[in-house]
Amino acid sequence: MSTLLERFLRYVQIDTQSDETSSTSPSTAKQLVLSRMLADECRAMGLADVSCDERGIVMATVPSNVPHDAPMIVWNSHVDTSPEYSGTNVKPIVHRNYAGGDLVLPGDPTKILTVAENPSLKKLIGGTIITTDGTTLLGSDDKAGVAEIMSAAAHLMAHSEIPHGPVRVCFTVDEEIGRGIEGLDFQKLGGVCGYTLDSGGMGRIDYETFSADLAIVTVHGRNTHPSVGKGVLVNAIRLLSQFLDRLPREVLSPESTDGRDGFLHPYHIEGGVAQASARIILRDFETEKLKDHANLLSGIAAELMKQEPRCRIDVEIRRQYRNMRDGLQKEPRALAKAIEAVRRTGQEPRLDIIRGGTDGALMTEAGLPTPNLSSGQHNPHSPLEWTSLEEMQKAVDVLVQLAIAWAE
Repeated sequence: MSTLLERFLRYVQIDTQSDETSSTSPSTAKQLVLSRMLADECRAMGLADVSCDERGIVMATVPSNVPHDAPMIVWNSHVDTSPEYSGTNVKPIVHRNYAGGDLVLPGDPTKILTVAENPSLKKLIGGTIITTDGTTLLGSDDKAGVAEIMSAAAHLMAHSEIPHGPVRVCFTVDEEIGRGIEGLDFQKLGGVCGYTLDSGGMGRIDYETFSADLAIVTVHGRNTHPSVGKGVLVNAIRLLSQFLDRLPREVLSPESTDGRDGFLHPYHIEGGVAQASARIILRDFETEKLKDHANLLSGIAAELMKQEPRCRIDVEIRRQYRNMRDGLQKEPRALAKAIEAVRRTGQEPRLDIIRGGTDGALMTEAGLPTPNLSSGQHNPHSPLEWTSLEEMQKAVDVLVQLAIAWAE
């Protein structure tokens, strides 16, 4: 586990935050720093067919060591971190022999990791917990997965006595902004199925994700000097505020939903008097309901334009990803082998749904069935993000058992 921890700490200190407003691929050049490092490390450990393209997508192969023709599987994680919280100058804190209780983060003592809000900590007493210092996110989403894949690959390469089929390692960029498979060459990638290491805790197997769209609401007003604004000025900021105020609160919001409930979530606003915009994510497990959510937004826009005909409100819907549920049925062994691998590590598998998305959802939609597995991450996209080294090691063990199971 010391090597696994060393890898993880090294990776999280590299700023790889993606940027959804960028038109480049990758969206930020700094993601290439980690991608190129991973490609070099893959070569150093002896993996075959190592590549890192101009987008930062890394591929490599753990060669099969069994005499028969075993199916090839894919292990995937993403190198980027969320644009929602700073990933610059990450200072990970390692809490060894965790004694229980709340953890005050030293960089910002107002940030406290409480047991009340994180009951999983109760089961991890005596283990190693890694947190931020409270001033940035940690990046265990998804550098925990990256470190686990690299550690599992290194383990297979170092232990030729473990019979396993071919494993394709794939690290993607820009997953956090819904562009994780942009430019991914699936013919070059290969594989009968894949596994993303991008879920929380341990023992989880996510077989459904949200279906997702992005709405960009843009209010076009009319600016003039406020001293002569009467009857002329149309304040886009005020109109956008009214638009957001009409979104449901008691239903269809992240604050009021759980389980299989969908939601609309405004998460970014910008602009001025002449023009103001908001980004709103639309999420639902039933894909057809995304149209209902989009129609709700269009209806609010129509009402406001009727009240203030001098403004224009555009609602642009951008498709993001779709529920992986249907695509996984194309390769039923993907889930069956995952369940088997988790059990072989002494854990009880937990089939679950994920109220978010992964590259696995996009890969599944593109034809490569890819369920999502635990990586030990908790509280992603937050300065209260943390991970458990023991849970990370369990994820490594699951990957090794997957390679064995698919060779049998």
